[in-house]
Amino acid sequence: MTNACEINKFNPMNMELDPTSFDSLAVIDLFSGVGGLSLGAIKAGFRLLAAVDNDARTAKVFCKNFPECKHIQQDIAQLAGDRLLELAGVGKRTVHGLIGGPPCQGFSRIGHRAIDDARNTLFDHFFRIVAEIRPWFYLAENVLGILDAPFETLRKNALARLEGYRHIEPMILKSSDFGAATSRERVFFIGYIGEHFNEMAVADFRPPDIEPMSVQEALLDLPLKIDPSWQKESEGWRRLNRSRKGKHQNSIFCDFTSGTGDPEALRRLREERQVSGCLGTKHTKAVLKRFAKLKEGSVDSISRAVRLERKGFCPTLRAGTGPDRGSFQALRPIHPTQPRVITPREAARLQGFPDWFQFDATKWHSFRQIGNSVSPVLAESIMRIVAAHVRREGNCNGK
Repeated sequence: MTNACEINKFNPMNMELDPTSFDSLAVIDLFSGVGGLSLGAIKAGFRLLAAVDNDARTAKVFCKNFPECKHIQQDIAQLAGDRLLELAGVGKRTVHGLIGGPPCQGFSRIGHRAIDDARNTLFDHFFRIVAEIRPWFYLAENVLGILDAPFETLRKNALARLEGYRHIEPMILKSSDFGAATSRERVFFIGYIGEHFNEMAVADFRPPDIEPMSVQEALLDLPLKIDPSWQKESEGWRRLNRSRKGKHQNSIFCDFTSGTGDPEALRRLREERQVSGCLGTKHTKAVLKRFAKLKEGSVDSISRAVRLERKGFCPTLRAGTGPDRGSFQALRPIHPTQPRVITPREAARLQGFPDWFQFDATKWHSFRQIGNSVSPVLAESIMRIVAAHVRREGNCNGK
């Protein structure tokens, strides 16, 4: 199934975009989720030809945020490389990169994991499609657990599919080192065909020399007082605080990327300074009292939720489990100054999403989508480094 979100909303004739009319590198995002990696790629100057994900609810959110990109709702395990190119409308044109974050729950060190988890095979399917399409480069993201000994054979077999690629040693990168307010760590697998790139190594992906983004800076202008009764999507739209402005305003809030965003969300942010996702949580009086006494950085004795530190980073936001695994909500951090857990919009800020970016109307799905996503801030940095190593002879529109 292909969603019709590929139409260029800025094109008065409603004509489909011709991907060969640009000089930038073209990529397809496999396992796209809501598009954290996609957004990072676009901000780094790449053309996003298509995105693939099998979850209908996630696909709807992706299309809202990327109205010009073709979204393919299909199981990667059942998708051949040539069929992917056909669905993406690429034909025989060059796909310069395949990027994506195969499902990681089977590799996670948190909770139960199993070598025979069916989702683990999707990591291998990512590399199967790379082998079939042979893009100039690939980038795969996953949890650190995939580097553990039980999955060594899986890793080796996946990489063995690729002939003629140079593989960078798997890199563990922390989002907070690249400008996000979360200490989330992920491992990245990157490989490339030598004739198209200057040599790349782990040392090239050193964190930039920037001032870190703290929890306080990331949340500075968002509303502090959240009414627990704000449960509907319409009630979650709230105005930013004009009197409080920090680094987030300049680096993320003010960053409007051409060709992305829901028109209404963009309008409300630009004209009314409103953001979505400020949804409340109904805590009992006992919980409110307990949270109010909890010191920053401490863990609640009953819920085991951590209270965020204003001058620190948010720990990794967990996604919880899907319907096939019991639909369990992951623990949400406690706000550093308010006796409540954080809102979806606060979680999005901490993860590095811009304020125009939309998520599911419900809290449960919003937190799942954010927890499963790559930080766009980290993704942009990595993709810029990849782009900087391209051999620039001629243009990128090879056939």
